[in-house]
Formats: sequence, C-alpha cells, structure tokens
Amino acid sequence: MKEVVLDTETTGLSVRDGHRIVEIGCIEYDNLIPTKETFHCYLNPERKVSESALKVHGYTDEFLSNKKKFKEIADEFLKFIEGKRIIIHNAEFDIAHLNNELSLINRKKILKDNVVDTLEIARNKFPGSSISLDALCKRFKIDNSKRVKHTALIDCELLSKVYINLIGQKEPIFQFQNEIEKNNINLDTVKSYSKKVIQISKEEITQHKNFLKNNLKKNFY
Repeated sequence: MKEVVLDTETTGLSVRDGHRIVEIGCIEYDNLIPTKETFHCYLNPERKVSESALKVHGYTDEFLSNKKKFKEIADEFLKFIEGKRIIIHNAEFDIAHLNNELSLINRKKILKDNVVDTLEIARNKFPGSSISLDALCKRFKIDNSKRVKHTALIDCELLSKVYINLIGQKEPIFQFQNEIEKNNINLDTVKSYSKKVIQISKEEITQHKNFLKNNLKKNFY
C-alpha cells in the first residue's frame, strides 16, 4: 500500500469555533521512497484567520482571499489520498478539520481505520518526553532549520523522516528490479537514498591490521 504524509494549516484550533483549513500538503511514498507525487494548495477559508494561527503559519486574510475554496479542490484531494495509508502527526486535529470541510459540502468523511498517527507512536515509544514535531526532529537529528513557520509541505517532509525513524527503518525498504519497475518507482529517487561506498586501499588494510596487532599485545599481554 502506498502512503501519504499529510499536514494542514488552519484559521484556528477548533472546528467547534468555526475554524477552517487554509492549506493542505501531501507527499506520496511507496515503501518509504518518495514517488515525487505531491498535492498542495492554499485555501480561502471564508473567514478571518485568528491571531494565534497567524503567528504559527503567517498566512494573512489578504493572501488567502483569492485562493480556491475547499469545495473546488475536494475531488482532486480525495482522488490523491484514495486507497492510501495516511500518515499524520496529531491525526485527531487534521482529520477533524478535513472531515468538517467534507461535511460542509455533503461528502463522505475520512475513516480513521487507515490513518497512522505519529503522535501516538511517539507517545508510546517515548513516554513522558516532548513529542512535538520539532522535538522529534531534534531527537532524531533531523535538520528542521527550514521550519521558520509551520507550512504544510515542509512539515510533511520533516514528518516523513520522523516516521521512518519512529518505525525503526533507518533506510527505506528496497525492492528488486522487477518490483521497482512494476510499481513504476523512479530509479533516480532510489539511487538518491543509497549510501556511498568507500573502497579501502591495501595500505589502509595493512595499517589497520598492524594497529590491532600492536594494541592487542598491549592490552592482553
């Protein structure tokens, strides 16, 4: 199953207070390898952005005023996530806002059955520790210097790296050539994940053997 790392930005915290989505970002992965397929849009929320949300993402009412409304991108968005596992950090928040938007246009809600919440994984794995996206980036030594403001696609990129570390996959799971071709995975993308192999010279091997030999004598004799 392909996976989609997803993030949203909103006008405020709670749908109960009438807050709406202003940005959606999605990045598609196949066996933890990016397929280069993305979905991204800014949205006109048809209401004002709260001051607290503005401090988080920086999207002003003026900037959002000429963007598409959710109902205009709903079909494209639903098609992009269809049949894929959805990876979200704090899924309760994003799914609540997405389902609110869908209910406003009389569309079916997103089921939680196929949603993976990295916040829950982190909470179970690191009880008592800070599990914000920034905190997890710090824990896993992931460079988050681009995250000056919360923006959907940057957060998706960071979350994908956090997710790989959370599930214990330091490197993506590679398939054999026929599997790569069958799933239409870009080989350039696969190569970009490969580790660089450095060949050791005969001189270096000899020096290493001598080093071990001399140190073993000092330590054990």
